[in-house]
Amino acid sequence: MRIVVTGSAGRLGRVLVPRLLASGLADEVTGIDRAPAAYADTRYRHHRLDVRDPRSAALLEGADALAHLAFVLMGGGLGRRRHDREVVRGINVEGSCRVFEAAARAGVRQLVFVSSAAVYGAWPDNPPRLTETAPLRAMPGFAYAEDKIAVERWLDDFSSAHPDLTVTRLRPHAIVGAQAHPLLNLVLKQPLYPAARPVPLTQCIWEQDVARAMILALRQRTPGIFNLAADPPMSLRDMLGLVRRWRLPVTPSLLAATHRLAWRLTPAAGEPGWVQGLRHPLVLDTRQAQRTLRFTPLLDVAECVRRAARGWPDDA
Repeated sequence: MRIVVTGSAGRLGRVLVPRLLASGLADEVTGIDRAPAAYADTRYRHHRLDVRDPRSAALLEGADALAHLAFVLMGGGLGRRRHDREVVRGINVEGSCRVFEAAARAGVRQLVFVSSAAVYGAWPDNPPRLTETAPLRAMPGFAYAEDKIAVERWLDDFSSAHPDLTVTRLRPHAIVGAQAHPLLNLVLKQPLYPAARPVPLTQCIWEQDVARAMILALRQRTPGIFNLAADPPMSLRDMLGLVRRWRLPVTPSLLAATHRLAWRLTPAAGEPGWVQGLRHPLVLDTRQAQRTLRFTPLLDVAECVRRAARGWPDDA
């Protein structure tokens, strides 16, 4: 089986590609990324290209499956251009749609798109558990979530137009781990949490578990949409309590204002919209992934927090 992975040099790509090669599923993996990548396995072929580059389309010829990871997260790698909404949208939405269309033309049999739990948004009226049929409502100012929603809505029509192409969408909660975005790991190390009432619950998932879910979807050629998250859900306050002796509540408005300023100064802070999600619950119903993919995370939320905060080995 020949699998093309876009964003193969990115954070999740660095977890998926070695695991994919070790799984026995892939005879060859073709990577597409603007950044360089070095994997020792001779079955891997890397191509330094933007997914919008017409040359990317040719790499899909003869491929059996496409795993699409290429997406701008927290403005990473764009420098000052991270504030240019059209630039970010062009990479995320236009790039995704182009590579999907190229895959269909090339006769690729399966497409796996890694979306995000951010498409639901953390809202005060969220139910205790969000199923895959819940409305998609990005937090205002969270470009990453807005673009994931735009791609998912585009995929609705695309899937109908290409019934022979198996389309799988995965919606993982906040991904933590050795390769995850530093901001997400930092949140679990610092002492501040929003003083919100009622106390909102949330989840996360270990990066190796997300890679496992992708391989299961590829192996089974399973169509559909699947939430991915570890259980049981916890409040950020209780998460911090697992790794710190003291914690400090901060008003959500002060936290948001401080974060907006940091976003102007450094991409390490992430987009302003995501921090608003700490004020309200965002808990996923993952039964569909359990039933259909036979997927259950190996690490629970508490263990994810401990490993991320303390930098434990990524050996899940």
